[in-house]
Amino acid sequence: MKVRLRAAICGTVIVVACSQAAMAESGIASVYAYDGEKTANGERANPGGLTAAHKTLPFGSKVKVVNKRNGKSVAVRINDRGPFVRGRVIDLTPAGARALGFSGLAPVSIESAC
Repeated sequence: MKVRLRAAICGTVIVVACSQAAMAESGIASVYAYDGEKTANGERANPGGLTAAHKTLPFGSKVKVVNKRNGKSVAVRINDRGPFVRGRVIDLTPAGARALGFSGLAPVSIESAC
């Protein structure tokens, strides 16, 4: 299923195409918090925000993360790089992990949220 988004920025119309099937990934999610330190995109880390670290997704990407154990899901924005541990696919803030109902590690699936 393709979704087309339009946004007007300073008088310019930008059309972005997004495919729900374009990005799907499974693995282990972990929790990280660097309160106040800078993330890879330069903003300050906020443990209470719904942001995450991913190895390759562009900064600003929004993804839906689903906890495979309980079915809970949350949309997060990518603003950092990581995780750098084999088998882990995403690092979530404590707020993101709480929304998914876990506090350490959890099996998850990730898909585009646009």
